[in-house]
Amino acid sequence: MDIRKVKKLIELLEASDVAEIEIKEGDDAVRISRAPSVAPGPMTYQAAPAPSLSAEAPKESEASTPEYTGKGNVIQSPMVGTFYRAPSPSSAPFVEVGTHVKAGDVVCIIEAMKMMNQIEADYAGVVETIIVEDGEPVEFDQALMTIV
Repeated sequence: MDIRKVKKLIELLEASDVAEIEIKEGDDAVRISRAPSVAPGPMTYQAAPAPSLSAEAPKESEASTPEYTGKGNVIQSPMVGTFYRAPSPSSAPFVEVGTHVKAGDVVCIIEAMKMMNQIEADYAGVVETIIVEDGEPVEFDQALMTIV
């Protein structure tokens, strides 16, 4: 195999996120791999638990959001995920404040593990408040909106 091809492969490997490449041409074979960059990976991973711990502290303060419960029925998140008010970014929201809903009407979507889960109203009434902003992460049993 031509050394220029090997050099070009090395340049391509360095310019990409690929960790290893193997090329076979006839009887010739070349395997090029990066030195494992183990140190940055764990540092990034170790940094992740710290925000999740600090995220749990606000979650406890979010537990105070059931103060909205005194004014109406609360629709709570049945799972951890991302809250969306509309079926797509270019679509109108399922509900707005003041929208009349029936039990079983879809009021929002929670995306969890790339699955879009439609959340239905458990109660009939008028949407009083939408507590969570579009695109925000939500926790299990977090208040999403109230219906009176």
